[in-house]
Amino acid sequence: MTVLTTGSAAPDFTLLDQDENSVSLHDLRGQKVVLYFYPAAMTPGCTTEACDFRDSIASLAGAGYTVLGVSRDTPAKLREFRERDGLTFALLSDPDHAVHDAYGAWGEKMNYGKKIEGVLRSTFVIDEQGVITHAQYNVKATGHVARLRKTLGID
Repeated sequence: MTVLTTGSAAPDFTLLDQDENSVSLHDLRGQKVVLYFYPAAMTPGCTTEACDFRDSIASLAGAGYTVLGVSRDTPAKLREFRERDGLTFALLSDPDHAVHDAYGAWGEKMNYGKKIEGVLRSTFVIDEQGVITHAQYNVKATGHVARLRKTLGID
């Protein structure tokens, strides 16, 4: 399994967003990016995390960050999630989990006492040159955005 750390080059990707527009990391060079991976749209933990990002978007954007959420959901499901919860940032579809794999956000985990393969809830902060400044694996949905903002010095 790939594990990215501070100083790693962020793997480039192009994925479809909730409106089926292509979003490429290389097109965001010159901007700071918060890229987070979550298991499934409209599930309790993922909704909590997404709404926390939504509620923090003004301060994150004010500090120069673009937020992108990535899951295996289809663009149609992501559009429904975005509309249902008033999310104001792009949600990206990675159905074959290739980008998850590139970031080490897919692997073995425990789910209700059983080992399974799946999404490892993870967040990466990428600087303007495409270098990872923070890599966080196996984060908890509740309180994650507040902890991230503290790490980034955003209050």
